[in-house]
Amino acid sequence: MNLDIDFIRSQYPVFANPDTARWAMFENAGGSYVPRQVIDRLHEFFQFTKVQPYGPFEASIKAGEAMEAGYRAMAGLLNCDPDELTLGPSTTMNFYVLAQAIRPLLEPGDEIIVTNQDHEANIGCWRRLAEFGAVIREWQIDPQTGELAIEDLKSLVGKRTRLVCFTLCSNIVGTMHDFNAICDIAHDAGALAIGDGVSFAPHRVLDVNKSGLDLYLFSTYKTFGTHLGVMWGKPSVLDTLEPQGHYFNRDLPHYKFNPAGPLHAQIGALAGIEEYIDTLYDHHFDDAAPGFHAQAARVFDLFSEHETVQANRVLAAIRAIPGARIIGQDPAVEGSRAATIAFTLDGMRCSDVVKRLVEKHIAVRNGHFYALRCIEALGIQDTDEGIIRISLVHYNTEEEVSRLVKGLESL
Repeated sequence: MNLDIDFIRSQYPVFANPDTARWAMFENAGGSYVPRQVIDRLHEFFQFTKVQPYGPFEASIKAGEAMEAGYRAMAGLLNCDPDELTLGPSTTMNFYVLAQAIRPLLEPGDEIIVTNQDHEANIGCWRRLAEFGAVIREWQIDPQTGELAIEDLKSLVGKRTRLVCFTLCSNIVGTMHDFNAICDIAHDAGALAIGDGVSFAPHRVLDVNKSGLDLYLFSTYKTFGTHLGVMWGKPSVLDTLEPQGHYFNRDLPHYKFNPAGPLHAQIGALAGIEEYIDTLYDHHFDDAAPGFHAQAARVFDLFSEHETVQANRVLAAIRAIPGARIIGQDPAVEGSRAATIAFTLDGMRCSDVVKRLVEKHIAVRNGHFYALRCIEALGIQDTDEGIIRISLVHYNTEEEVSRLVKGLESL
């Protein structure tokens, strides 16, 4: 079955506006467009229920119901219980709060493994714990390929390893890691496995109960929703962590690890993601899968197939440019590489490449994308210039990719 791109794009107001539709959006890893289902719920919340939720009067009751629908939608996507979720303002903030919740469990000399491939959100918060006696051990990438080797992780874990923190998919290299294998190594050492799914979640659906992870975080503003971060944890793990919210919220789900007030309207609008995926499922499939998670997984399988085909067209165009260096796997294999492609060109500044593509209404960016340690490890000298990043998602069309390919050929 082929993905109906025209139907998908009909769900997005941005593509109906001539001024915005002329842009081919290839900076989706920085933040995705939002379908009407999410926009409508956000608009309705601000119009009619922008009051303190969970109160006794009608608008407050409806506001609380909208928020609960948002929690249920994210829980359904991950195949977990809503009480296992914390929705904070961003994944970076959620990681910081999580690190503070874990800190009391660590003793001086306990070891934390981080990578130099991750977004800084899943590095900096853990490195700060060295101030309290934690020992940081770095799982390093291959400086040529940008890849992480499982064997290298095995040599890092030991009796004092308490946390293994890694990304399910790099926002630079694009590789989707074998997270089950990584989690097994962590657990064999008696450590928790903590996964950053920000660059994974726009492309694949994760069943957290089958993932092996103990804690999983991702961002909804990169998965077609409002600007929030989702944190999931196993109940048995969450129960051991130090609450970070107000003392009277110590035992309340959603609030225990959220020191700030939740963003009511943005949480309520997340139910629109479920509505959007349901709409796509009903359009593409005749049968009824058992539950939202299963439906989402089938829809995202279609996304992945489409994205991989288009990613390989982009990789081929970059490969044909003299002096091009592609970071990560080439060609793309479905389930192994996300459609997030980073590259550099010998003799041409990344910002100049971006400028020439932007002049053709092709939206891309360059820089280190908060993965500065990865850029440095790859031997890229000018880290402000960094790399050029092209990131596709399911609503990118074959025609848009053709425009991008022509733009790359002109380089």
